[in-house]
Amino acid sequence: MTRRLISFALLALLPGLAYPAAAELRLPSLWPDPASLNGPAGKAITFPSRSPFTLAEAADAPAEEAVGELFLPQDASPDNPVPAVVLLHGAGGVISTRGPTYALQLANLGVAALVVDSFAARRDRAVGFVERLLEITEVMLVADAYAALAYLDSRPEIDAGRVVLTGFSYGGMASTFAAYAQVAEALALNGRRFAGHVAFYAPCIARFTRTETTGAPLLMLWGDGDAIVDPERCAEIAEDLQIGGSSVEKIVYEGALHQWDGRFAGPRQIGRNLAPCDYRVDEAGIAWDRSTFLPLLNRMLRQTSLGLCTDSEGYMIGRDDAVRALSNADLATFLERVFATAR
Repeated sequence: MTRRLISFALLALLPGLAYPAAAELRLPSLWPDPASLNGPAGKAITFPSRSPFTLAEAADAPAEEAVGELFLPQDASPDNPVPAVVLLHGAGGVISTRGPTYALQLANLGVAALVVDSFAARRDRAVGFVERLLEITEVMLVADAYAALAYLDSRPEIDAGRVVLTGFSYGGMASTFAAYAQVAEALALNGRRFAGHVAFYAPCIARFTRTETTGAPLLMLWGDGDAIVDPERCAEIAEDLQIGGSSVEKIVYEGALHQWDGRFAGPRQIGRNLAPCDYRVDEAGIAWDRSTFLPLLNRMLRQTSLGLCTDSEGYMIGRDDAVRALSNADLATFLERVFATAR
C-alpha cells in the first residue's frame, strides 16, 4: 500500500493558476545522499530584519540582525541566476537533519538555499525551549523570512522572482502565514513576494479574517499519525487560502508521525500538543484566542492562552526515511512547477 494516504489539489478550482507541463529546472525524485556530498558548504550570513511580537506592531517593531546559512550551487553566477528556497526551523531550532541537510541537497541540485535561524538571532530574548516559544513568535519568523527574501534579492546569483518559502512545524505555520496578503504587506521589506510556500507538518491553529493571499501556491505535507495536525482545521485554512487566491495542495503520508525528517527514531513522545488551540487573526493583525477571547498581545497573554489550550499529553515524533523519500519527491515536483511559472 502506498505511503501517500491522500494527495489532492485544488488547482482546478482556480482558472489560470494551473502549472505548465515543462519546467526549466528538473529535480529528481530521488535526492542525493547527504553523506556522499562534499559541498558546496554553507556560508554564515547576516541581514537586517525586525522583531514584531504581533503583526499589528510590525511597522514599529525593533530592528534585528537576522542570521542564516547560505548554500549556493557551484554554477550560480550573475550570468546564471538560480532559484532559491528559504528554510524556517521548528520549535526545536535548526536541526542538522532538516534545514542544513535539505539545503546541501538542494544546492547540489542547482537550487540555492538559505537556512534562517530566528532563535539564534534573538538569544537575548530567550534560550530555553519554552521561553523561546513565548518570546519569539511566529510573526518574528515570518519577518525573518521576508528579510531573507530581500537579502536574496540583493544577490545577483539569485533569481529573486523564484524563491520558495519552506518551514517545518513552527516554521511551517510561519510559511503558511506568509502567504496572506495582509502579512506580506506588513512584513515584506522591498515589495517582493515568495513564489510558493511549503508547510511540513504545521499545526493549523490560526485562521485569518482577511483571506486575501499573495496568489502564491501552498503545499501542505503531514502524516496521518501526527496528533499535532488537525486535518479538519487544515482543510478550513486551505479553503480560506483558496478563496483568497492561492492554489493549495495537501499530501498526507500514511503512518507518518511528526518530524519524519528529524533526528530521533520513533515513536517518542514530546512537548505539549497545540492542536486544540484555536485562534483568529483580525484585520488589525491581532490573534485572538477563540475560547477565552484573549488577544495575544504580549508574553503574559500568550502564556496564559497556550497554557489553557494545549494538551499536556504531548504528541509523538519519529524519523521515517521512507516517508522522507516520498516528501522529497513531492517537494521536488512542487518546486519544479513553481520555478517553471514564477518570474
